[in-house]
Amino acid sequence: MIRAVISDLGKVILWFDNSIFYRKMTAYCPYSVEDIRQIVQGSAEFIILFDTGKITPGEFYARAVAKLEARVGYDDFFAAYRDVFSLNQPALDVLKKLTGKCRLILLSNTDVVRFAFIKSRFPEILIFDDYVLSFEVGFMKPHPEIYQQALRRAGADTKEAVLIDDLEENIRGAEALGLSGILYKRDTDLEKELRALGLSF
Repeated sequence: MIRAVISDLGKVILWFDNSIFYRKMTAYCPYSVEDIRQIVQGSAEFIILFDTGKITPGEFYARAVAKLEARVGYDDFFAAYRDVFSLNQPALDVLKKLTGKCRLILLSNTDVVRFAFIKSRFPEILIFDDYVLSFEVGFMKPHPEIYQQALRRAGADTKEAVLIDDLEENIRGAEALGLSGILYKRDTDLEKELRALGLSF
């Protein structure tokens, strides 16, 4: 019996498009959108440090503008960096139907700046019983410890929990521990998938 639904944030409850950030940054640096995309993709090391809370926003800003050779102030940089999200109302509506019927846990690889922005811009998503955020716990999916954190917050065993996530590697990491998994895509019928696991709405 499923007693806990653990949901990803990005590309499940909120869509996000980092190319919005890349386009905005072309005003401040000598690179094209595609150049910026490649620079960001090659900068995983310090992005992971930010997402696991090991460097401050100031340190992240300094490293990012150096990589991009950007002439942009702190506030303008983060204004561009954080505002890349839009609401996925259908997924949120499904999860809202489960409030009070099972434990709802948000499990996200995210950083302190973007999550603070999300809480302010999208307060309607704050329906969860608890929040397991990589920048607070120091681990990112698919590390086993972040799933264990979510299970502890949910008060559930592995067989009593399902993870909803848009990345196969994260689903595989959860399933390796014994959780059920739903790989979420734009055409996923989330309510149908959850009903198939025995959840009632």
